[in-house]
Amino acid sequence: MTIRVAVVGLGWAGRELWLRLLREHDAFAVVAVVDPDPGARAAACGPAGPQAHPDADALSAADVDLAVVAVPNHLHAATAARLLRRGISVFLEKPVCLTRDEADELADAERAAGATLLAGSAARHRADVAALRRVLPTLGRIQHADLAWTRARGIPRPGGWFTRRSKAGGGALVDLGWHLLDTLTSLLGPSGFRQVVGVTSDDFVRAGGWSAAWRRDGDPGDADGDVEDTARGFLVRDDGVSVSLRASWASHDERDLSSLRVEGSAGAACLRCTFGFSPNRLPEPELTVTRAGSTTVVPVPAEPVGAEYRRQLDSLATSLADPGNRGTAIADARLTVGLIDRFYQSAHPVAG
Repeated sequence: MTIRVAVVGLGWAGRELWLRLLREHDAFAVVAVVDPDPGARAAACGPAGPQAHPDADALSAADVDLAVVAVPNHLHAATAARLLRRGISVFLEKPVCLTRDEADELADAERAAGATLLAGSAARHRADVAALRRVLPTLGRIQHADLAWTRARGIPRPGGWFTRRSKAGGGALVDLGWHLLDTLTSLLGPSGFRQVVGVTSDDFVRAGGWSAAWRRDGDPGDADGDVEDTARGFLVRDDGVSVSLRASWASHDERDLSSLRVEGSAGAACLRCTFGFSPNRLPEPELTVTRAGSTTVVPVPAEPVGAEYRRQLDSLATSLADPGNRGTAIADARLTVGLIDRFYQSAHPVAG
């Protein structure tokens, strides 16, 4: 059975990523697009494309099975909740929500009409991450994880909503850090955090010349913003595993690098790769396992850039049909939002 999809939000992610991939996938049929900009709607539809609407309220559960929501962060929860209450299931780009109150709103909306909220976070679907996951049982008791996603130049549309706290909810921590934390959950399982210490910096976000050129967001605007371009933290999970975390939109590094290192009582595994679509990436992922001073290279399947997003769509139909997934995205989001809130409180303590 073909799943009828509406793409809500035609910014970079909706236009360049989800709309294109959904059209290429046999399991989905794009029947509608939603965006307040008439130019964006016209470009997405063409002369014989899907129905185009300026507002998501035009969508009906009689015509749409799933809405892929890729609007700016501050609209995520409200847009998804409106659709869920109309009985339309939602696949929501990260971050799922920005506050605990928004998580409550989403939970109420999901219960109201029996629709399902699914969260989009692609990194856990990468083949190299899956290879890392397979070696974890050989590492003994897991003690520590070191997670980093550092771009050389990669601030998303400086001066746009991404760099405004009121619209994005935060900077690199909310953007890149959410992916790292989701990947950690996929590797070690969900957990709360009993200790959170973080610091942030904004050396690049207002400097100019550090934008993510591959996004093709149009006019980058002025180099300005009130969010961090780098977040560094040390966390301790409720299960005792310590976590070092770094998320950077820009740095003095030569290449964009994502690094996941997991240390256990019987060895350590390290994956070095590049998440996302940046062309300034490692030529290929590198996975190694080290035991007692001896390092072994673990083969990693080769795959094209962006394959994790197609793989996410492959599993989406099954996830949508499983009622056991209802509530899962919101429960995970509560943990992540709570952690991010504590991180920012640590980085910017309020004077007493």
